[in-house]
Amino acid sequence: MEPSHIASGSEEGTSASWYVIQCKGSESFRAAEHLTNQGYEVFHPVLDVKRRRQGKLVTVTEPLFPYYLFIRLDQVVSNWRPIRSTRGVLRLLTFGNNPVSVPSALVETLRAQPHRQEGSHTYFSAGEKVTITEGPFKDLEAIFERCKGEERAIVLLNVLQRPQHLNVPLDQLRKP
Repeated sequence: MEPSHIASGSEEGTSASWYVIQCKGSESFRAAEHLTNQGYEVFHPVLDVKRRRQGKLVTVTEPLFPYYLFIRLDQVVSNWRPIRSTRGVLRLLTFGNNPVSVPSALVETLRAQPHRQEGSHTYFSAGEKVTITEGPFKDLEAIFERCKGEERAIVLLNVLQRPQHLNVPLDQLRKP
């Protein structure tokens, strides 16, 4: 199941509103899956982010809002009781004893955006110091400038007292 999948259950009434569910640590994907399986309409926006794992740069899927997801419920028709005991769910956000609804316009704006933004968040930031891990410039420190495609980067390296732009593979860079 796609984590950012928007499932529609039988909850689609005109008085339905969006609410926020707080999930247990790192269990928002599980909560979204279980709530969807129970027939609730859930929106769980995610991003594809580049992270370094075991020395390699890999793309991982992460929630746009860690620990939170959106659920569409009707005050009258929806069965709210099973939500609290759903695996991965910590609680429905409330103000006092009343669940706090989120403006539909906000959720619709988020839904209109691409849920997965491939390569939009890289492991390195512009201006950050990096170390080159392989090749003729191994163990030299450089300044990360930008990504060039999905697998390469432009770095600024001081060679012979002059800054030089180098095009290097992303997987050959690490934070010092």
